[in-house]
Amino acid sequence: MVKAVALALATLALFPTFASAHGPSRQKVTETVEINAPADKVWGVIGNFQDMSWHPAVAKTEGTGGNDANATRTLTLTSGGTIDEKLISNDPAKKIYKYEITKVDPKVLPVNNYSSNISVKGEGDKSTVEWKGAFYRGFMNNDPPPELNDEAAKKAVQGVYRSGLDALKKKLETGG
Repeated sequence: MVKAVALALATLALFPTFASAHGPSRQKVTETVEINAPADKVWGVIGNFQDMSWHPAVAKTEGTGGNDANATRTLTLTSGGTIDEKLISNDPAKKIYKYEITKVDPKVLPVNNYSSNISVKGEGDKSTVEWKGAFYRGFMNNDPPPELNDEAAKKAVQGVYRSGLDALKKKLETGG
């Protein structure tokens, strides 16, 4: 009986170790913007998977497969880094496409196993663009360095989304 109690106490003492050893958790980010333009006009700018020229961080987009599932693109950023992506699905009637990153250096974007979708919903002359993503941090083991932790990953993705959506709004509303 004493051995059983001792074993139970030893096992309970290990629970904090088990709890902290699970590794990273999937992070999620959603950003939206309201644009004073009809949904068809907004989709006309963002709906082509092979053209991300509306995003200020993207210097060049090269790809194959058009807007069909499994199409690929490489984004060359103004910083010089690249991101390889694959189109999972595209529904122009619903104005949404889903994609994933297939290759990125964590120094360029500190994420792993990233998937995302971007959609447009409209009512009259107004539209709402929603950009949602789910991903793991850039460092998949325990005790990540600060630049590859959950907070850094979320901050980086939020920055990508926010700067892109703000630029899209400016482009469509002011021609900028």
